[in-house]
Amino acid sequence: MVYEKEKLNMKALNMFKKPRIILLIVVILISIILINPTFNTDGVAIKSVEKDSQAYNAGIRVENDLSPRAREIINFVDGQEVKNLEDYSRLISNIENSSTFRLRTNEREYTLLKQENLGLAVDKVAENNLRLGLDLQGGTRVLLKPKEKVDSTTLAQLRDVIDARLNAFGLGDIEVRVANDLFRDDNFIVVEVAGASKEEVEDKVRQQGKFEAKIGEEVVFTGGNDILNVYKNDGTRAYIHNCGQVPAEGYLCEFTFQVDISQNAARKFAEATKDLEVNGTSLSKTIDFYLDDNFIGDKGLLIAADLKGRPATQISISGPGKGASLKEAEQDAVTGMNELQTVLITGSLPVEIQIERLDSISPTVGSEVINNAIKAALVALLAVGLVIYIRYRKFRISVPMMIIVLSEIIITLGVAALFKWNLDLAAIAGIIAAVGTGVDDQIVIADETSKKEGTYNWKERMKRAFFIIMVAYVTTFAVMVTLFWVSAGLFKGFAFTTIVGITIGVLITRPAYGKILESLSEQ
Repeated sequence: MVYEKEKLNMKALNMFKKPRIILLIVVILISIILINPTFNTDGVAIKSVEKDSQAYNAGIRVENDLSPRAREIINFVDGQEVKNLEDYSRLISNIENSSTFRLRTNEREYTLLKQENLGLAVDKVAENNLRLGLDLQGGTRVLLKPKEKVDSTTLAQLRDVIDARLNAFGLGDIEVRVANDLFRDDNFIVVEVAGASKEEVEDKVRQQGKFEAKIGEEVVFTGGNDILNVYKNDGTRAYIHNCGQVPAEGYLCEFTFQVDISQNAARKFAEATKDLEVNGTSLSKTIDFYLDDNFIGDKGLLIAADLKGRPATQISISGPGKGASLKEAEQDAVTGMNELQTVLITGSLPVEIQIERLDSISPTVGSEVINNAIKAALVALLAVGLVIYIRYRKFRISVPMMIIVLSEIIITLGVAALFKWNLDLAAIAGIIAAVGTGVDDQIVIADETSKKEGTYNWKERMKRAFFIIMVAYVTTFAVMVTLFWVSAGLFKGFAFTTIVGITIGVLITRPAYGKILESLSEQ
């Protein structure tokens, strides 16, 4: 009995000297490093910064491609420690408007001026480097389709304009990508915004954004290329004014901001004004602004008489804000100004679009999904282990199989972290599918290597097992590749994780499992 135990220990020791098993251990360790799990989540992570906002002007920057664990973390507000989102919200709300305050992060310290909109979006500190999709962290997904057939260049321009528009509003984690449907020959734009409401995203992407400035019937400049600079967060060049109550209309405010236009647009302005008559201090015609062919404001803006025939490169743009109270009117004016400024900066969409599908996911639902998925995975793992043990009645077959299943999940998650792939419900389903095929393949290996009859040696049995495994791999791979272009790419997460999982199995874990069985074999 002692001899048998020593023999088994020797086999286990020799097992760790085999190259296939060493490779498996190294890859698992690398995957854990890539996932980068942590138990210290104090503070709040900076998720996004609105361009030209108070936070942006203070020097805070966020790279969109950062891994969750690499985000800058706010630890103190005016010297008071921040442990979670509640602490951060409480400390910020206690600061009076127009007062300066300090934010200390894990990288440096910033001084900001308190305003209603700091342009700073924060989130809880990530526990690892895994990126969660909308299904798991909440947010909005929109599937957009051009109303006409477009080429790849126009489709790319459409994606870029929408991406720039959403980023200008600082909505949060944003992904805008082109998707194709293999069977319908259609092109789509998929927009995913984490932590944003359906209404926020819908308003921003639905708007065509065609801005025109006209003098009479002549267009003197448009949004996009004609606009060189839009003044934002500048109290002297972008402001709210003329607020007051109007009988039967509620409260009204007016926003005004300045823009710098191109020399070409300035020449058009000079040409359009050179023959206008002078009425006192202004010209006989106004400059009128239109957004998506809708007139902005109640009346056009007067053009100063001294601008007649001059190529003015700086123009003031105004518009209204309305509300049931003074505060609502001011906020409506601020919102209207921000939206118009964004359209001027990003330009109009190159083609008209329609919303094919719009989904909104609650972050609470996403949290429940994660917890249920973890519980289901543990139950499934135990169930598989029990069934395998009942089938073979040998721990040397069932226990390594369970270890291999866990290692495949860890490595797949490590690859997802490496490629910054978002894990959503489809991706989790892909991991489950890959694990399922892995169990099937390991059963094939166990069956082939456990046979007593026949003249096949160990090497030949492994060849027979891997022939079956490779045929199944190629078939599954071909099906998953097709899924990349089905339903506008909404199955990409499932296809990607399945391909990664089965490839990891064929190249790393299945061969390692075979070597483990070989090392623990009684033969």
